[in-house]
Formats: sequence, C-alpha cells, structure tokens
Amino acid sequence: MTGIDIPKILELAPSPAYVVDLGRLRHNLAILDDVQKRSGAKILLAMKAFSMWSVFPLISKTLQGVCASSPWEARLGREEFGREVHSFSAAFKESDVLELLGISNHLVFNSFNQLERFRPLWEKEQGRVSIGLRVNPEHSEGHTDIYDPCAVNSRLGIPLAEFEGRSLSGVEGLHFHTLCEQLFEPLERTARAFEEKFGRFLPGMKWLNLGGGHHITREGYDIDGLVELVRYFREKYDLEVYLEPGEAIAIGTGLLVGEVLDVVNNGMEIAILDVSATCHMPDILEMPYRPGVLGGFDAGEKPHTYRLGGPSCLAGDIIGDWSFEKPLKTGDRLAFLDMAHYTMVKTTTFNGIQHPHICTYEPETEELKVLRSFGYDDFKNRLS
Repeated sequence: MTGIDIPKILELAPSPAYVVDLGRLRHNLAILDDVQKRSGAKILLAMKAFSMWSVFPLISKTLQGVCASSPWEARLGREEFGREVHSFSAAFKESDVLELLGISNHLVFNSFNQLERFRPLWEKEQGRVSIGLRVNPEHSEGHTDIYDPCAVNSRLGIPLAEFEGRSLSGVEGLHFHTLCEQLFEPLERTARAFEEKFGRFLPGMKWLNLGGGHHITREGYDIDGLVELVRYFREKYDLEVYLEPGEAIAIGTGLLVGEVLDVVNNGMEIAILDVSATCHMPDILEMPYRPGVLGGFDAGEKPHTYRLGGPSCLAGDIIGDWSFEKPLKTGDRLAFLDMAHYTMVKTTTFNGIQHPHICTYEPETEELKVLRSFGYDDFKNRLS
C-alpha cells in the first residue's frame, strides 16, 4: 500500500476502524479513467465489492455507473451514485424484477427460464431498460472453486448448449463474469473462449459486458492489452463494452485498524484483538487468504511470533501468525492492509462485537474523518 501514511492513520483513527485513503482512491480512478478514454469502455463500480456510498460522489466523477446484485444495491446506486445502474442476480423473484425495472438501465438474466417468465414485464420497458443474458464460457481461470463462476456444475451463466433452439428476441447484450482478482492474461484467454462459443450472437447485440475480477489498478496489469481487447470487440462487432470491477476501484486504499486487547500463552504467544476474522474479515476463513499487516512478517522471521485472533467465541476466529521486531503489548495498534474491497460489505455483528467505524483519510490535509460509528441500536435492529 504505497503512498499511504499508515503511521499517521494509526495515530488518528479510533479502533476498530476501516479507513479509506482518498489520495489512493483518486490514484486508482485516474488509471481507470485512462482506460476508459483510450479504449472507449464504460467502467462500472461493482457494489458487491465496495459499497462505501459516502465516497460515491468522488467515484462518480470518473466511472459511468454501478452494477448491482439485488434491488437494495440497485436502489443505493440510483440514489447515491446517480448514473447508470446495471442489475444481475442468479435468480429473481417477480417483485425483484418489478422493482429493478424501475431503477435499472440494464437487467441481466441468468437463464432462459427467467428471461421468458418475466418477458411480459420487461417487454413493457423495452427502449428504457436494456435486457441481457449472462453466459458461461466454460473456461475456468479460477484457483479457488468457491470463487470460480466457471467451476464444474456452476449455477452462474448460461452454457452454450442451452442456446440451442432458444429465441434471443429482445435481448440486447451478453455478459460474462469469470475472474477473481486477476491480471489481464486470464481475461484475454477467457475472451477468446467466449468469442469462439458465443461470437456468432454478437452481431445482433448492442453491448457486451466483460464482468469483473479485473485487477486493473494493480501493479503489473497489462493495461495496453486491455485497451486493445476492448477496442477489438467494439470495432469488430460495433458494440458498447462494459467492465465492472469492484476491487480495482478500492485496491490499496483501505486499512482495518485494530488494537491488542490481551496477550495469552498456550504453546505460543497469542494476541487477542478487537478485530475479528469471522466478523470483520470473513474471506480469511472463506477463501482462505492471508492479509498483510504493517510491520508483520512470516512466523519465525523476526524475534517475536504471535497468533493474532479475534474476540469472538468461534474457536477458529484466527487471523493468522506473524512475527514482529518488538513484542506486542496491550494497547498496541495494528494495521491490516488492503481492507476496503470485500471487507466492509461482508461484516457481521456476530457475538454483538463492536462493528468498526468507517473513516476516510485525506493525505493533502492529514485529516481523518469518522463518517459512521455503530452502536447498540444498529446491532439490535438487525433482528427482532
């Protein structure tokens, strides 16, 4: 997370807290704006990854809109982002479709069954809402099945065999989303597989959505390759091309600030924090993955090794093992790195554990703002 004054944030932030660095966010948006201008692509914010709507006014100056996975996300995008809203779900209720038709620019179905079931509803909105289908290129680039939309027997996207004998009347776009936090080369291979299978349908379409999972703002991403690929589809098929990354907007922008509550010993030193894997960083347990920690190294590399764990009753609420130059003590602050995307959107209040504050940091003025704090009523009102 280069370019962020993490020690200053640790000094100013409450704990626990998510803190998004606005300078780094502007850095990412500048890269995405360059891609849009050079390629002609329209880039959307995938709200499933990053829904911190207090920074939507900044993001909406650059990106063209949002993609939503539910009526609530779509409504938030319409109300707070105010540009295009593209909606998709693995399956919709009739009430979902009725609501989404009123607030979406694009509505994408995951099966021909749903396309036809709701045809009487969406045909009334043709000309205002553009209808699409999500396809499955059956080309897997994923490394973890739970995050691979092209895994065997996936429920996401329509395979080519399902197109046999089906009508595309009223369908104006195709959408595929197959990647997860990946660089350009997996997209390039997937695009070739997609075109080989579904290319014959593109001359009749108005748009193509290449989905998300593109780490465009990560160091090493082949931006020139992406620009060339987008231009290829736009020029060959006379299409509008959309990208909908979530991570690329927020990569390297966010910290989770935590504090050591206690240090115990049971065969090794264990630091218990006010942040939790299960409540605040669930991908650690789901994916699994290991977040970075400022000043933390692999176990055994430095003199003092600790297992970092949360305060919940879950025995497996373990963030991981790190070593440090100096021993940890009660009251020490730790910064978990790259905690903006797929963190805030997945948090829970399991055990009634304190939900982290949501903050921004403006490097130009060194001002940290607490935008939202959570109290007992937030916890109580989740249930009844």
